[in-house]
Parts: sequence; C-alpha cells; structure tokens
Amino acid sequence: MKYDKNNIFAKILRGEIPCKKIYENQYVLSFYDINPQRKIHALIIPKGEYIDLDDFSSNASEKEISELIKGITTVAKKLGISIDEGKGYRALANIGEHGGQEVPHLHFHLFGGEKVGRMVN
Repeated sequence: MKYDKNNIFAKILRGEIPCKKIYENQYVLSFYDINPQRKIHALIIPKGEYIDLDDFSSNASEKEISELIKGITTVAKKLGISIDEGKGYRALANIGEHGGQEVPHLHFHLFGGEKVGRMVN
C-alpha cells in the first residue's frame, strides 16, 4: 500500500487542519482526539510518512523510532497519566483492516484519566 498524502493526519502535519496540540518535536506530534473515547484521549503520530507500525518498524530511522516511543511517555507525563504522575494509561495502535485502523498514518492513542477497562471481551 502506498502512503496517502491526503489522509487527515498528513493534513494536520501540513497545518491544513487545526489540532489542539499537546506536544511536538522534530519527529512527532501529539494532539487531543476530536472524538474522545475516555476522559483523556490523545494521539501521537510520527511526522514521517508511515502507514502503520509494520511500515514504521521496517523503514523509519532508529532516531524516529526512539523519538516516537519517548514521545508517548512524554505526553503521558504531560497529561498526568504516567505511572510517575498518575495511575497509568493505555497506548494503542490499530494496524490494518482487521486491527481497526481507520487513518492510514501510524498513530498511537493514549487513553487515561480513568480506568480504561478490558482490552478485548
């Protein structure tokens, strides 16, 4: 599958669609989900053009990979949901059709601020 430069996250990265930014550096952008599923619901995306985690792990640089992981923990701390700051959170990435991925740009959801519940029933 080829990367779709017109997906919503690509448009957010280009500044064509606004977002409520939480954190940004050279490699990642984090912002609040416009349709939150929990008390706290944030998204963290790499700035590179990666479709999913498989694409990212195969093609991203070591720096991009480490900055995405560090970005997740940085955002959790900023939101007060990390183990150090709060009671924990869920980081979730949906991959492909069976994984429920809706936007073809790698993204992690961070859920917290309340008990998130079971993963799968």
